[in-house]
Amino acid sequence: MLELLKKRRSIRKYTNEKVSDEKILNLIQAALFSPTSKNSKSCEFIIVKDKNLLSKLSNFKPGASFLKNADLGIIVMGNSLLSDVWIEDASIAASNIHLLSQEIDLGSCWIQVRNRNYNENTSSEEYIRNLFNVPENINILAVISVGFPGEQKDPLTEENLNYNKVYLNSYLNKYLK
Repeated sequence: MLELLKKRRSIRKYTNEKVSDEKILNLIQAALFSPTSKNSKSCEFIIVKDKNLLSKLSNFKPGASFLKNADLGIIVMGNSLLSDVWIEDASIAASNIHLLSQEIDLGSCWIQVRNRNYNENTSSEEYIRNLFNVPENINILAVISVGFPGEQKDPLTEENLNYNKVYLNSYLNKYLK
């Protein structure tokens, strides 16, 4: 598992190779297998494969334009009527998608939606809600771009770890490696 975590990097450049239906199903399963608070199953997902829709979706905030070059986008959502911690539930599901993407030789990148804006009058969430007919009780956390990597990034190493952010038994006591 540590090797997988070291290799998983945010990928923003993709090849034109299509992600198979089998791999897409695996990603959906990884998301649906995610634990949720009180087993609420509060998470929902929209798989976006249509290139025209991906292009429109990539406009939901500045910095998301690379999404249009991915083979698919996964909109990660949570039902606030089922769970008051839908953000945490959806974040776990998104992490599972990222980890499985790496495991099956795909690249992925989290693109934040919640608390971001399409423009000064419209939130990113509202833009996506209108584009995909998402009901009001469903909150949108993020979009995950997925595709075959068009860039290679070095795995993380021990030097990337900041043990100064780890404490033992008290915030006053640094964890010594």
